[in-house]
Amino acid sequence: MSNAPTRAPSQPQPATPIQRENDAIYQRGQVVARVLEPEIDLESKEIRFGELYNSDHLLLPDECEFQQHRILVRKIAYATKVEKDSLHKGRILRGVTAEILGYREH
Repeated sequence: MSNAPTRAPSQPQPATPIQRENDAIYQRGQVVARVLEPEIDLESKEIRFGELYNSDHLLLPDECEFQQHRILVRKIAYATKVEKDSLHKGRILRGVTAEILGYREH
């Protein structure tokens, strides 16, 4: 006989939806970029961003999520890496156009 304590079977926890940030782009559930000046054009199925910053972890050829949209970056007008003492860190992308592929599942 063992003196090890017995554990009660764990109860599955109800899934609570994770609150998404409105100024963030996500890939695989992680924030990979922040956005400035988004313009959503549902008619042309595009979102245009004035700027994406802190985007070092954004994998450009991969699908991502912005708010309730699944998107894919199609065009970037300008890309730069900023100085360490700047307000925005990491890679900055300006004049970004993304295609709306659909809506993310909640």
